[in-house]
Amino acid sequence: MKYALLFMLTISLVFSCKPSEARRPISNNSGSFIDASIERNKQLNNKEYAQIDAFIKNSKKPFISSEFGFWYAYNTKIETNIKTPRFGDLVQYTHSLKTLDGQVIYSSNESEIKTYYIDQQELFSGLREGLKLMKEGESITFLFPSQKAYGYYGDDNEIGSNVPLICDVSLVKLTKN
Repeated sequence: MKYALLFMLTISLVFSCKPSEARRPISNNSGSFIDASIERNKQLNNKEYAQIDAFIKNSKKPFISSEFGFWYAYNTKIETNIKTPRFGDLVQYTHSLKTLDGQVIYSSNESEIKTYYIDQQELFSGLREGLKLMKEGESITFLFPSQKAYGYYGDDNEIGSNVPLICDVSLVKLTKN
């Protein structure tokens, strides 16, 4: 009985020490879906940038290209050395949103004064970065491509999928943290 147990133990050790083999995937995808998605997004970006470029050329305002991927023009500019908002500062602002063809989505009357703690609350990326460029009392018109605005999903209310936006923002008050 002892020998049989020892024999079974030896056999199980020999077979359990076999190196493991990698499992192969059942199906092999070529990545064509991802490639097609990349191509669609490139075409969408080119179309939006062409629309924004045409809007800028037809505008009387001198738009500035930002490093964050959007454009802006001052309606009211403060020339003094007032500081701009930084992480944790509280800003109060009003804004309105329009499509590039001028259709009003949200007017400044609908969007009462909003409060926002810089980089500590959710806000679409273009406006979040745009508020950091402003000084108290300034008013700026921003042009956001859809990926800097509400992107593919929209806002589930008025803004649809992949809509570039014009956003007029006034920074009412800045409270330093």
